[in-house]
Amino acid sequence: MSSEDKEAQEDELLALASIYDEDEFKRAESAQGGETRICLELPQNFKIFVSGSPTECLQNSGFEYTICFLPPLVLNFELPPDYPSSSPPVFTLSGKWLSRTQLSALCKHLDNLWEENRGRVVLFAWMQFLKEETLAYLNITSPYELTMCHQDEQSRTSLFPLNSELDCCGAACAAAAQEEILDERTVQDVESLSSLIREILDFDQAQQKKCFNSKMFLCSICFSEKLGSECMYFMECRHIYCKACLKNYFEIQIRDGQVQCLSCPEPTCSSVATPGQVKELVGEQLFARYDRLLLQSSLDLMADVVYCPRPCCQTPVMQEPGCTMGICSSCNYAFCTLCKKTYHGVSPCKVTPERLMDLRSEYLEADEATKRVLEQRYGKRVIQKALEELESREWLEKNSKACPCCSTPIEKLDGCNKMTCTGCMQYFCWLCMRSLSRVNPYRHFNDPSSPCFNRLFQAINVGGDVWDDADVH
Repeated sequence: MSSEDKEAQEDELLALASIYDEDEFKRAESAQGGETRICLELPQNFKIFVSGSPTECLQNSGFEYTICFLPPLVLNFELPPDYPSSSPPVFTLSGKWLSRTQLSALCKHLDNLWEENRGRVVLFAWMQFLKEETLAYLNITSPYELTMCHQDEQSRTSLFPLNSELDCCGAACAAAAQEEILDERTVQDVESLSSLIREILDFDQAQQKKCFNSKMFLCSICFSEKLGSECMYFMECRHIYCKACLKNYFEIQIRDGQVQCLSCPEPTCSSVATPGQVKELVGEQLFARYDRLLLQSSLDLMADVVYCPRPCCQTPVMQEPGCTMGICSSCNYAFCTLCKKTYHGVSPCKVTPERLMDLRSEYLEADEATKRVLEQRYGKRVIQKALEELESREWLEKNSKACPCCSTPIEKLDGCNKMTCTGCMQYFCWLCMRSLSRVNPYRHFNDPSSPCFNRLFQAINVGGDVWDDADVH
């Protein structure tokens, strides 16, 4: 190795290390060489379209994805002793989303760049070409359609991009396609199209997150500018808030049991946080509560799911169609799915006084079909009794008053306003409902300071007429 070649190689490798970060350029430890990982600059709203061969069952077939990044092209190189004066770098080129024919065309162009720059370092020119001109050189446009073809010779699967015509990749690509010449320096190992799509989407998401973390954003809650690494955005609407504000917001909602309301704080936005975002921000205990309540709210929407009525259990129980018996899989408690009491077979459900009041209103407002269901559930006699008690209570409220001492309902048919309770024998005034003296109950009506003075016979019905004290002598 001449001193000029050695110095040129060292200068080139040091320059590349200073231009690119460790993810893009890595120098080899044991030889004069290294590896470059080149991410292409994609146009905005670049799409990939997935199609499978007729014989291949492909879950993602027929789907279109919008991406910002594709997995990098990997250029591994080694510098011979007489580079750059005489020999070019020895290299291999790999890229999973390109076919070997396309990779061969790129290798051919790298050779042409060396011929144009013979005697000078060429690695930077190669990397710039791959980064900035690959799509145009191979005539790759959006949507970029991917499928799989099978090579019988080697019994392995390779990638075949449908919308990138093989005769549109420049003269080198056309020649390679026509003669089926595949450059031995190309590496294109794809296990399956499904795994490739997963790899593309995962890489795109990771790169987008990396870019997001390095930028500054204004939180719409606290109005502070923070790095993306301290922020979070909702997937659907892309509204951005700092993690501290979202953490407080999520914790308040979860403590209040509003797990369905973990939506974007923007007033008119309906985007919802993903469970992964919630788990990242709140503590383990609160996330467990969120997870439990979210599951419960989902089960509540299922008509065939009831909960074990034991307070210490509350396990979800699947209800068999047409059957009112539920058996808890956790505690083996057999219960009625209607009244939540111990299973009582074909006997009607027992009704508490509180439920009886609701049942009356529910029965009176129900249609005929619902009435039959209620009669079957609680029994027709229970329903009839509830209605009779309702009528009795309404009549008593309209025609009687409660004794001020024992609350016994008292009806007044005629006579004076000094009443005697049939339950506790207490005297009381019908007009003001005050208890009267047992020694002299009439003093209440004779005392000028009493509100019922001279009203002992007020509002007495005689022959259908109302008499006042002024008419009675």
